[in-house]
Amino acid sequence: MSKRNKVLAGIGGVVLIGVLVMVSASARRDRGVEVRFEKVGRRDLVAAVTASGKIQPKKKVDVSADITGRITRLAVREGDYVQRGQFLLQIDPTIFESNLQRARALLASAEASAVQAKANRDQSDRALRRTKELREQNPNLVSQEQLEQGLTAFEVAEALANSAQHQVDQARAGVQEARDQLGKTHIVAPMSGRVTRLAVEEGEVAVPGLYSRETGLLLTISDLSVIQVMVQVDETDVVRLHLADSVEVSIDAFPDTTFLGRVTKISDSAILTAGSASLTGQSDRAVDYEVEITLGNPPADVRPDLSATARIVTDTRKQGLSIPIIALTVRENTPLSTENRPADTTTTSKKKEAEGVFVVNNGVASFRPVKVGIAGDEYFEVVEGLKEGETIVAGPYQAIRDLKDNTHVKAARQGSDTARARAS
Repeated sequence: MSKRNKVLAGIGGVVLIGVLVMVSASARRDRGVEVRFEKVGRRDLVAAVTASGKIQPKKKVDVSADITGRITRLAVREGDYVQRGQFLLQIDPTIFESNLQRARALLASAEASAVQAKANRDQSDRALRRTKELREQNPNLVSQEQLEQGLTAFEVAEALANSAQHQVDQARAGVQEARDQLGKTHIVAPMSGRVTRLAVEEGEVAVPGLYSRETGLLLTISDLSVIQVMVQVDETDVVRLHLADSVEVSIDAFPDTTFLGRVTKISDSAILTAGSASLTGQSDRAVDYEVEITLGNPPADVRPDLSATARIVTDTRKQGLSIPIIALTVRENTPLSTENRPADTTTTSKKKEAEGVFVVNNGVASFRPVKVGIAGDEYFEVVEGLKEGETIVAGPYQAIRDLKDNTHVKAARQGSDTARARAS
């Protein structure tokens, strides 16, 4: 090979090596994990708890039967508005009217017996006084035995008079009881409101609800001037709630309207349901607490038991430093060195986990622990660990989950990133 060919071959080899180096470097750059970048910024954050429940009036009364009888007249229908004291329904009063007449007759008889007993007592009293006067005038005219017999007769007559009076009192109480029973056949509204439930029809037999509340229920009257939403909140969220917290309520029957309200009561005890606890007293079911929300602007045609969803605002931040919720992940910290420690055969060392994000510097993502505050709908408040303007890995979810510390990353193509975000 000539000298010229050798020189050309050497130059070609150098160029080839340079090209290979450049291709290798480019390949290393292209091997970075595709992720979505976002800068740490400030936003208005709203922390909220969402719970579902039912619409209920603040005050309602279940009207029940206290006596047994057939309903002979029904004066209201479901949905009617009634005033306090308004007639609602009539239970057949025939047997109760008879009982009242019988009680009145017994009272009249007892009063007559009392009058007779009182007359006998007065006669015995007068006879006793005459016997005493004769005894004082001349002891020989009236013996001591006659005086004692007169005294005994008076005491007996007085006891009979007292007994007759007690019989009168008893008969009078019987009349009052019969009158009260008769009054229970004429049922009136205990308060003003709307009849939201009518459980009986004319001709049915009303019975007292001695063992079941539903058995004796006739109708329900609800005061719809104040409407509440009773929701069930999980035990992990109820501790974040406070009285007077602002609430946005969505009612399924009014899909295009949101109603405002306030938390007015938070239950101190959990909701007990059938089978909520096992025989051992333990349960693996979720524990819920009942929370009462009072609406400030209820719709005019709202009805009890409508389904509703409440969004209770527990905290807010104005222009708080924040990161996307999807960016926060958990990684294990490097365990402390166990050198020069005695062996422990009873316990094993546990790795501590830390919450944090991957901060990007010069194309390298490094895990950094952070402390977060309240959680909004899409962003966490950052309390410690980050500064405004730093770049972090903000998605997609699977990439953050698999990302290692000090990994090369690159910006994902928009189409690929969108598809992955939707999948996650």
